[in-house]
Formats: sequence, C-alpha cells, structure tokens
Amino acid sequence: MVGFKEIGVIGVPQDLGASRRGVDMGPSAMRVANLAERITSLGYEVIDYGNLHCHDLDEHVNKVSNPNLRYLKEIKDTCIHLKESLVETMGRNQFPLVLGGDHSLSIGTLAGIKEAGKKRVGIIWVDAHGDFNTPETTPSGNIHGMPFAVLTGRGADQLLEIGPSPTVAEENSVLLAVRDLDKGEIELLEQSKVTVFTMRQIDEIGISEVARKAISIATNGADHLHLSFDIDSVDPENAPGTGTRVNGGLTFREAHLLMELAHESGRLSSLEMVEVNPALDVRNKTAQLAVDLIISALGKKILK
Repeated sequence: MVGFKEIGVIGVPQDLGASRRGVDMGPSAMRVANLAERITSLGYEVIDYGNLHCHDLDEHVNKVSNPNLRYLKEIKDTCIHLKESLVETMGRNQFPLVLGGDHSLSIGTLAGIKEAGKKRVGIIWVDAHGDFNTPETTPSGNIHGMPFAVLTGRGADQLLEIGPSPTVAEENSVLLAVRDLDKGEIELLEQSKVTVFTMRQIDEIGISEVARKAISIATNGADHLHLSFDIDSVDPENAPGTGTRVNGGLTFREAHLLMELAHESGRLSSLEMVEVNPALDVRNKTAQLAVDLIISALGKKILK
C-alpha cells in the first residue's frame, strides 16, 4: 500500500450465492469487532459507505429459474451496484475494503477495479475452494462457487458482461490455500494459466515462500494487486464461523504472515474479506479474526 490515506469501506450483505444463510450478517459482525477503530489506529481515515442494498433470500426462495445459476438476476444486480461503488471509491483515491457477504460479490469488485481504469489486474485468491466452476461443471448451482472463473473470462455470459471481461490477467492470478476442488474445477484450472498453491505445497515449503511467490506472480507487470480473502481458507479451529468449512487450513499465524507480506510488498491496492457467517460463529471469534487479518494487511506490525 503506497499513497493511500483513506480506506473506503463497502459492506455487501449478500447471501444468495451461498448454500447457507448467515453471511449477510458478516459486514456487521466485522464492524462490531471494532474494524473502524482499529484501522484508524494505524493512521488512516476510515470512510464507511455502509452496506449496499442486496436482495433478500426470503423474497426469492422460490424464484430460481436456472438450477445451475441460482439467483443469477439478483446476484448480477448487486454486482453491478458494487462495481459502481468501486469506481467511485477508487476515483477518490481511497483504498477499497469490501466486506462480505458471499464470494460471488467478487465479480462486482473486480469489474469496478477494471472499470476504474486499471489495465492489468493481478489477484491472490485465498480460499479453501477453487471457486472455478462454470454452469457446466457446478455440482450445486451456487454462484459463490464460480466467481474466480468469471474473473478470468469463463462462465455465463450474464456474469461476464458485468465487467470488461476478463477482469483479471490470468497470468497474474493465484489461487492459494486450496484443499477442496470439484472435478470440473481441476480440469479448468489445469487448462488455465492460473497458478495454484495447495495446502500441501504450503506444508512442504512454508507459507513465507509460497506468499512471496504468489505476490511476485500476481504483481509481475500488473498495475493493481487485489487480495480476495475467503475466511474458510483458515482452519475451522480458528475460523468456525463460515459455511463451507474444510479441515487442514491455514493456521492463525500463517494467515497473518500472508497478510503482512502482502502489505510489505507495497503493491496491495484493494482487499475484500468474505464468507464470515456469524450464525455459525462462536462469540464472534471468526469476525474478530477477519478484522485482525485486515489490520495486518493494512500494516499492523508486532514491532514498529
């Protein structure tokens, strides 16, 4: 992060892309965990734009027209509004911090970044899952399992047209901490230019080396680095409040070191934290961890 004095916070309480209720409360849970105060303590000014209006699942529960693209119309509507918000925030030279909500919102985040004039966007996608399904490969029809594919130009035309597609440079795209992939995702990732670092690789060579490699790949020739952090990338022991838990994830310190190194690279230009589900949490433990990780990415150090 270089040159940012203001952090523009945008809440996106969307849960239509997920298979479980509760992530719509994620932005509020992170705010309750003293997000603004802790960012301010680092010397930034916080501009909180509140939450975008998102469609309520209860109003659309019986309106799924395509089982392979559940709630497509409503999710697309939210992503378009998020795209517009990102363009405005970046136009004010504010660092965009997006609070989710389910991971389908990333389609809008990256569309906004690209629309704001960034020519080559690199991304580090930190997730237990690939989120690289398409309508042809999805086992669930849940769009939160598709956004990374959409960002690279794969998937339904209705989602691709949200932003100037592709919205990220595939050669600068990294999937990190993955440990649960569908068969179709594996095939698509193998055909792509996305770099994948599984939890096994993190176990073998360590998070420090993996993080540095990921940052190098994502920033090589890019003019914007986005970090999209799904809290389910962290082991459920530390992050129980999320809907798609997978054992064997990042430890508390591994997750923090990744964020610290992203900050120290001097290239981090936007961040989103998604899939915090307070309905499944224990005393807001996961939301607190999410805020801790955001603060590390924004420059908190053990020693100054």
